[in-house]
Amino acid sequence: MTTTSAKGGSAKANKKVVQKQKYIIDASGPSRDKIFDSSAFEKFLHDRVKINGRVGQLGEVVTITRSDDHKITVTTNSHVFSKRYMKYLTKKFMKKHRIRDWLRVVATDPVS
Repeated sequence: MTTTSAKGGSAKANKKVVQKQKYIIDASGPSRDKIFDSSAFEKFLHDRVKINGRVGQLGEVVTITRSDDHKITVTTNSHVFSKRYMKYLTKKFMKKHRIRDWLRVVATDPVS
């Protein structure tokens, strides 16, 4: 005899599957022109990304890395960000450094 949950499925089927999401912010063009500082942007993201309403507590949930070609990769394990939130933080950084008037933030991938 097997036991099932109240909704009629197995206990394993009712668990939520956590997807790993990856966002890539390509700042190679402005960084080559010495307009955009990708290392400062990476630090800005470390300081400003909110997890459960709190800043500065990324832990193992979010990893932020910068490659040699000035691409910043934000990988989330269990917390789901919207692409809009990454775009918002990028615009906020650009406004703070007074480069928002000369650069645009454009999403190249379709909504995922």
